[in-house]
Amino acid sequence: MVIELPPAAQAYANDVLVWIGYGTLVGLLAKAIMPGRDPGGAIATLMMGIGGSVIGCGTLLFFWEGQRVTPISPAGFLVATAGAFVLLFFYRLLAGYWFVEGEAAAPPLGRRRRFRRRREPTAVYEE
Repeated sequence: MVIELPPAAQAYANDVLVWIGYGTLVGLLAKAIMPGRDPGGAIATLMMGIGGSVIGCGTLLFFWEGQRVTPISPAGFLVATAGAFVLLFFYRLLAGYWFVEGEAAAPPLGRRRRFRRRREPTAVYEE
Protein backbone atom coordinates (compact mmCIF):
# COMPACT_ATOMS: atom_id res chain seq x y z
CA MET A 1 0.00 0.00 0.00
CA VAL A 2 1.46 3.33 -1.09
CA ILE A 3 0.35 6.50 0.62
CA GLU A 4 0.11 9.40 -1.81
CA LEU A 5 -0.33 13.02 -0.93
CA PRO A 6 -2.50 15.33 -2.99
CA PRO A 7 -0.56 17.14 -5.74
CA ALA A 8 -0.72 20.47 -3.89
CA ALA A 9 0.78 18.91 -0.75
CA GLN A 10 3.49 17.22 -2.82
CA ALA A 11 4.43 20.52 -4.43
CA TYR A 12 4.51 22.23 -1.02
CA ALA A 13 6.70 19.49 0.50
CA ASN A 14 9.02 19.68 -2.50
CA ASP A 15 9.35 23.46 -2.18
CA VAL A 16 10.10 23.23 1.56
CA LEU A 17 12.80 20.61 1.03
CA VAL A 18 14.37 22.55 -1.84
CA TRP A 19 14.48 25.76 0.23
CA ILE A 20 16.08 23.91 3.17
CA GLY A 21 18.76 22.29 1.00
CA TYR A 22 19.36 25.41 -1.04
CA GLY A 23 19.44 27.62 2.05
CA THR A 24 22.07 25.39 3.61
CA LEU A 25 24.30 25.62 0.53
CA VAL A 26 23.89 29.38 0.24
CA GLY A 27 24.54 29.94 3.96
CA LEU A 28 27.67 27.78 3.87
CA LEU A 29 28.97 29.63 0.81
CA ALA A 30 28.37 33.04 2.43
CA LYS A 31 30.22 31.91 5.58
CA ALA A 32 33.07 30.58 3.44
CA ILE A 33 33.40 33.87 1.56
CA MET A 34 33.42 36.16 4.62
CA PRO A 35 36.67 35.79 6.55
CA GLY A 36 36.76 35.24 10.29
CA ARG A 37 35.02 33.05 12.82
CA ASP A 38 31.25 32.90 12.94
CA PRO A 39 29.28 32.60 16.15
CA GLY A 40 26.37 30.76 14.51
CA GLY A 41 25.86 27.03 14.27
CA ALA A 42 24.10 24.82 11.74
CA ILE A 43 20.61 26.20 12.34
CA ALA A 44 21.88 29.80 12.09
CA THR A 45 23.60 28.94 8.80
CA LEU A 46 20.41 27.37 7.45
CA MET A 47 18.22 30.31 8.48
CA MET A 48 20.74 32.81 7.15
CA GLY A 49 20.82 30.98 3.80
CA ILE A 50 17.03 30.83 3.52
CA GLY A 51 16.71 34.49 4.56
CA GLY A 52 19.45 35.48 2.12
CA SER A 53 17.66 33.60 -0.65
CA VAL A 54 14.42 35.41 0.06
CA ILE A 55 16.13 38.81 0.30
CA GLY A 56 18.36 38.31 -2.77
CA CYS A 57 15.70 36.80 -5.04
CA GLY A 58 13.09 39.31 -3.84
CA THR A 59 15.43 42.20 -4.61
CA LEU A 60 16.21 40.83 -8.06
CA LEU A 61 12.51 40.29 -8.73
CA PHE A 62 11.77 43.88 -7.68
CA PHE A 63 14.26 45.34 -10.15
CA TRP A 64 13.71 42.76 -12.93
CA GLU A 65 9.97 43.00 -13.47
CA GLY A 66 8.13 40.48 -15.58
CA GLN A 67 10.67 37.70 -15.05
CA ARG A 68 10.32 34.70 -12.78
CA VAL A 69 13.30 34.44 -10.46
CA THR A 70 13.93 31.04 -8.95
CA PRO A 71 16.65 30.40 -6.43
CA ILE A 72 17.70 27.31 -8.37
CA SER A 73 19.27 29.22 -11.24
CA PRO A 74 22.67 30.84 -11.74
CA ALA A 75 21.33 34.38 -11.23
CA GLY A 76 19.25 33.24 -8.25
CA PHE A 77 22.26 31.51 -6.71
CA LEU A 78 24.40 34.64 -7.00
CA VAL A 79 21.81 37.00 -5.53
CA ALA A 80 20.90 34.51 -2.78
CA THR A 81 24.57 34.25 -1.79
CA ALA A 82 24.82 38.06 -1.82
CA GLY A 83 21.71 38.28 0.37
CA ALA A 84 23.12 35.76 2.84
CA PHE A 85 26.43 37.63 2.82
CA VAL A 86 24.61 40.88 3.71
CA LEU A 87 22.72 39.11 6.51
CA LEU A 88 25.98 37.70 7.88
CA PHE A 89 27.59 41.14 7.74
CA PHE A 90 24.76 42.74 9.73
CA TYR A 91 24.71 39.79 12.15
CA ARG A 92 28.39 40.34 12.89
CA LEU A 93 27.93 44.10 13.07
CA LEU A 94 25.10 43.86 15.59
CA ALA A 95 26.82 41.12 17.60
CA GLY A 96 29.79 43.42 18.27
CA TYR A 97 32.33 41.62 16.12
CA TRP A 98 33.91 44.82 14.79
CA PHE A 99 32.71 47.51 17.17
CA VAL A 100 32.57 47.40 20.96
CA GLU A 101 30.85 50.06 23.04
CA GLY A 102 32.50 51.56 26.09
CA GLU A 103 36.10 51.92 27.15
CA ALA A 104 36.37 48.88 29.38
CA ALA A 105 34.44 46.51 27.14
CA ALA A 106 35.77 43.02 26.68
CA PRO A 107 37.20 42.11 23.29
CA PRO A 108 34.81 40.33 20.92
CA LEU A 109 34.68 36.54 20.97
CA GLY A 110 36.66 36.05 17.79
CA ARG A 111 39.52 38.28 18.92
CA ARG A 112 40.28 37.04 22.43
CA ARG A 113 43.70 35.74 23.10
CA ARG A 114 43.86 32.55 24.99
CA PHE A 115 47.12 31.61 26.53
CA ARG A 116 47.77 28.05 27.51
CA ARG A 117 50.44 26.92 29.83
CA ARG A 118 52.70 24.29 28.48
CA ARG A 119 52.61 21.03 30.25
CA GLU A 120 55.78 19.55 31.44
CA PRO A 121 56.47 16.07 30.14
CA THR A 122 55.20 13.52 32.61
CA ALA A 123 57.03 10.51 31.26
CA VAL A 124 60.20 9.53 33.11
CA TYR A 125 62.75 7.56 31.19
CA GLU A 126 65.27 5.54 33.14
CA GLU A 127 68.21 3.73 31.68
